[in-house]
Amino acid sequence: MSHSASSPASAGRGGALDALRFVASLLIVLYHFGGDAPVALETLHPVFERGYLATDFFLILSGFVLGRAYGAQVMSGRIGLLAFVRKRIARIWPGQLVVLATLAGIVAVAGLAGVAPNNPEHFTAMGLAMQALLVQAWGVPGGEGWNHQSWSLSALIVCYAAFPLAWRWISRLNSPAALLSLGLTAVMLGDLICAIVLGRHIYDLDFHFGVIRAAPLFLLGICIARLVETGRPSVGAAKIMAGLSLAAVVLLQIAGRFDLPSIAAIAAIVLSFGRLPVARPSALIEQGAKLSFALFITHAVTGLLWFGALQALRGRVALPAWIDWSLWAMSLPAAFVAAALFHRFVDEPIQKWLAPRLKRPAPAAAPVEPTPASV
Repeated sequence: MSHSASSPASAGRGGALDALRFVASLLIVLYHFGGDAPVALETLHPVFERGYLATDFFLILSGFVLGRAYGAQVMSGRIGLLAFVRKRIARIWPGQLVVLATLAGIVAVAGLAGVAPNNPEHFTAMGLAMQALLVQAWGVPGGEGWNHQSWSLSALIVCYAAFPLAWRWISRLNSPAALLSLGLTAVMLGDLICAIVLGRHIYDLDFHFGVIRAAPLFLLGICIARLVETGRPSVGAAKIMAGLSLAAVVLLQIAGRFDLPSIAAIAAIVLSFGRLPVARPSALIEQGAKLSFALFITHAVTGLLWFGALQALRGRVALPAWIDWSLWAMSLPAAFVAAALFHRFVDEPIQKWLAPRLKRPAPAAAPVEPTPASV
């Protein structure tokens, strides 16, 4: 593998990419909570139907961050396939099990109290088992419901297993055109194949086809990481690209549903902000990025409790519209508080307990792991 003589910018912590990671996680929560608003948000404007694009951002970002954090270790042989996959599973699986146990407890207690869930088909034993094993995105239906957004974690396990081999292959490429063409072609070709074989676009696939959806986006992220590793684009060009790509994403959403161009613009955001050095790291932004995983994995619990209580209140009292909207809007800070508590008292202690037991050196200056949210 040959590398550019220039020193590529580190993804860094506490910068714009971390800020975007946190904003994207909030958009995912808004997307999932929008249907429980007094008037479903998607009926107010179609843009609220496209929260799945934030999932695409996270999937691309996952490939990018792992390339930047672990690429050198893979190439030097300091970390093998089993050790790498073990570290990644240890990062996501414990939190998933805790959340599933919490959801199962809530459903069980509600059943004992004679309260049936609104959608009992979302709380099957099969779905619980598949999500506990994180296999619900591997092509077999039946793993829906429960912590439904965790399909992306299931899909990423497969991507993690393929990462070392993919990185060794992609690291042979140095041409920006070749790297970008490979990543974008993977997404477009995947979309074409899905449209022909499955009759649906890649971003419209059912959750049990999550691996098919995630793999091309993850590969695109790896290609972007390799491009940044070579020291390209220049910092000046990256600054211009950052502004243009952000504007493109916003304008595309205003114009209508243009998913493939939106994914290309999102990839440009990851490339440009990932190339820019973090001149003034913000501890607050870094903490927000760290909370993105907790917010992603816990908001189903918050939503189940919050909107279950709100629906019961609506059934008993005729709420004025402003109160109804206010109570719904409070679900967003409630999700953030729940995520912060989960991070502080559950996820962080578990990870600290696991770290010495994994007995593998952590990557130097590794960015925060951006576990993607899902739709």
